[in-house]
Amino acid sequence: MNALSFQRPMTTTLLALSIAVLATLYPSRVTSQLIGIKSVPVATGDQFLIYPSANLALGGVSLAMNDLLLDPFSNPAKGARLGETLIVGSPTFYLISDHNGAGRTIPITFLAGSDSWFGGGSFALQQLIAADRWNWWGPNTGQPLRDRSARNLYLHGFFGRMLGESGFSLGGSLSWAGLGALDGVEHLYAFSERIEQDGHSLDLRLGLLGEWESGRSFEVLLLHNRFDMTHEVHYLDWIWQQDWEIGEGVPRMERNLDQTNTSGLHLGFTQPLTGSGWRFGAATTVNRKSHPKIPNYEIQNIPRDPGDSWAYDFGVGIAKTGERATYGIDLVLEPISSYTWADAASDTVGSIGNLVRAGEKTVENEFSFLNAKIRMGIGHDFGWGGFQLGLQMRSIRYDLTQTSHIKGSTRNQRESWMEWTPSWGLHFGLAEFDLRYRGRLITGTGRPGVARTGMAEFAAAADFLPAPEGPLTLRDAWVMTHQISVSMPIR
Repeated sequence: MNALSFQRPMTTTLLALSIAVLATLYPSRVTSQLIGIKSVPVATGDQFLIYPSANLALGGVSLAMNDLLLDPFSNPAKGARLGETLIVGSPTFYLISDHNGAGRTIPITFLAGSDSWFGGGSFALQQLIAADRWNWWGPNTGQPLRDRSARNLYLHGFFGRMLGESGFSLGGSLSWAGLGALDGVEHLYAFSERIEQDGHSLDLRLGLLGEWESGRSFEVLLLHNRFDMTHEVHYLDWIWQQDWEIGEGVPRMERNLDQTNTSGLHLGFTQPLTGSGWRFGAATTVNRKSHPKIPNYEIQNIPRDPGDSWAYDFGVGIAKTGERATYGIDLVLEPISSYTWADAASDTVGSIGNLVRAGEKTVENEFSFLNAKIRMGIGHDFGWGGFQLGLQMRSIRYDLTQTSHIKGSTRNQRESWMEWTPSWGLHFGLAEFDLRYRGRLITGTGRPGVARTGMAEFAAAADFLPAPEGPLTLRDAWVMTHQISVSMPIR
């Protein structure tokens, strides 16, 4: 966090390489137009659940169903659908099981629309609570405040207008985040005494929306996102005496950079199927990601320098919004390819006698993902209020081909896992405001580590160059999230 510490000795198997494991967590939590890439099922919490949503409890169904609260933040041109001025407060709290951390966020959102112009913004202040830190004798209860808590700040603004009577609307947005910590980073530095994180994210969007009286609509979105974090990792190296007794600890600090730049294009359309409220929707997204610097996480054990990725998202959905009942289903396919490598810092002789010169590649990693999502939800309105139930199922599968020019070898590895997210919600329409509660439970993720060796549990040494062998497994962890939303119209 400002200094998040590693929580406990690791107990699970060595992990496969992770490309942009945490750099892409931010985009993936914000909107679907930024496609997150994750090769390790690490439980990171709902740190970036900072915008209000009417469909969160419906499993996040979105392709054929409008979300008047969330849509302007994904595509600013959709602010044209705002028919009134609203102030929304949506305090959000999440907890990761087994004392693995928590987060508390208070976002305040302002939305306004008129006959020609629309706009809005959001301000969010967040506190992250670190996982319990353990030593050889158990939990450490005397951690300094900077090791237990960190602050993040999020700002977002959008503005646009309708283009006459044509049915088209144009909007732009800018969002910035000052990040004192990312949840989950501390678990990827095994032997650190503490980690000081600092960074920011900048997101720019330009959107176009077309809507007609027939009910058809389409959207185009261009985006650019820049993510930049610094990890100052503090170690204490113990020196062994000649009689094999531990001597004095020597402090050491390493600085890692985590940088990802994303440019993307998103296209979508919806149209009515029948006069009874059924609608069909489809969308496609492409992201071009460059990774100027990827951290050398200890748990990965591979020094990695630059990389690049291409991520695609193809989805179709069907939904019905009636006077009382709401139904929706989304099906999404995500093919992704990523390529990362490590450069030799100096001339190095490989194990087969070959010479790898400074600046040449020592390791090359090629990932091929084929991910899939199913989102579904139902809701019912009783007039004075109602309920929502939803489920999201996400399947992640990838093949890794890794070539080591130091060892003169190539290996292949395949990994896959499922993430399940049931959700639920209640809402009440009161005289002066709307009150909503939403909850969800994320399962299928965990905390990474390494396997037992003998009687003790250790992470692999930081200078071990080849990729770790063996299947990917994690200690299970679940994330419970609660959000209370109060929406007040200004008349």
